[in-house]
Amino acid sequence: MLTRGTTAARTAVLAVAVLATTLILAFIPGHRGWFDAGVYYGTVRHWAATGQLYDYVRPGTPYGFTYPPFAAVCMLPMRLLGWHPAIAVGVALSAVATALLLYWIVDPIARRRGWCRWYAFGLAACLCGLSNPVRDTFSFGQVNLLLVALVFADRELTSRQFSDKRWQLLAGVGTGLAAAIKLTPALFIVHLLLTRRWRAAATATATALGATGAGFLAGPEVSRQFWTVTLWDTDRVGGFANMSNQSLQGLIARLGPQLPGRALWVAASLAVLALWAYRLHRAEAARDSLAAYSLTGIACCLVSPITWVHHLVWMLPALVVLADAALDRTRRRRTLLTLCWLLQLVLSSGMVWLWRPDGRDLGTLFGGSAYVLATLGLLLALPIRRHPEEPRPPTRPKQATAPAVRLPQRTAPARERPAPVG
Repeated sequence: MLTRGTTAARTAVLAVAVLATTLILAFIPGHRGWFDAGVYYGTVRHWAATGQLYDYVRPGTPYGFTYPPFAAVCMLPMRLLGWHPAIAVGVALSAVATALLLYWIVDPIARRRGWCRWYAFGLAACLCGLSNPVRDTFSFGQVNLLLVALVFADRELTSRQFSDKRWQLLAGVGTGLAAAIKLTPALFIVHLLLTRRWRAAATATATALGATGAGFLAGPEVSRQFWTVTLWDTDRVGGFANMSNQSLQGLIARLGPQLPGRALWVAASLAVLALWAYRLHRAEAARDSLAAYSLTGIACCLVSPITWVHHLVWMLPALVVLADAALDRTRRRRTLLTLCWLLQLVLSSGMVWLWRPDGRDLGTLFGGSAYVLATLGLLLALPIRRHPEEPRPPTRPKQATAPAVRLPQRTAPARERPAPVG
């Protein structure tokens, strides 16, 4: 159906897929009630009224603002809107970011494989909407998809297919902004350095420093408070053992309080970063930029002390890489297809909340940390292929060749002997 079929048939199939996705999202439990958007909304209003940023907590909860001051500067326009318009704007921005991300990572694959592009985009959007990280990002009112789109915009600007030199000068701005809003995407600046994109790395660093400086100008006292106190207060973001924390730190914390959690986390994070650097080098050598960026997003999720489920939207590009490799006609195609559907099922199920954080059995280890283990598995085994972004040469139909006809050999005429003389 991706390469064959009528427009009417594709439209009908896509309409059914959209309807099924909508019904599932409408009736599935677990809507988060725009909780994080409520924290953002209350924080910026409180900041504008009192000049204080990090002493605000959402009423009835222990949760307050945990991002750098520059993030609050970006969110200040929320105070000019009512609650419902602010939610509508946030949802619209996340939807646009999701559409851009899917276009950037799915459309090149559709072109290379000769698929119907709008049909492939629609099916990918339905599968994306069903995944737990995307659902939570929308229903919490989170900003994760915006950050992913900012970083992958830089991937587009640094790609070999992007020919406009003027726009290439902006490569790195998105990564720098993402790192200034949340600290974890700063690993993508290291990514740019390791892949020798020096100009983009310099631009990203300058942008991050400039944005952080803007935060200092907007609130010198709250900036000092964040960088010296709030950043190091891990109790503000929730317990490490919380089932929603799908990072290495969360996995280690759920193994038991008797373990040296911090030392184990540091050692595990260093091992993950070493593996990431090795696989990033391989992906760059193969010119597989989508796999390279996917690996960095995966590493961000693993080494961050807190990786809530909605942070795992960084896994989406890796799933696209896996699905693309699974469609190649190779020996491992069936295995990769099975892994694709299994990961989609796991990420759509919300299964990690079926266990308690104080459980010490194997079910809690594997089920309660399923997303961590899936992320680690992708870091270890994400397919890397040589030049996957280059379009395949068109295959020419074989021309029927006429059977060779053996022609009779012509023999040279016998030389006549001269008549004897005399």
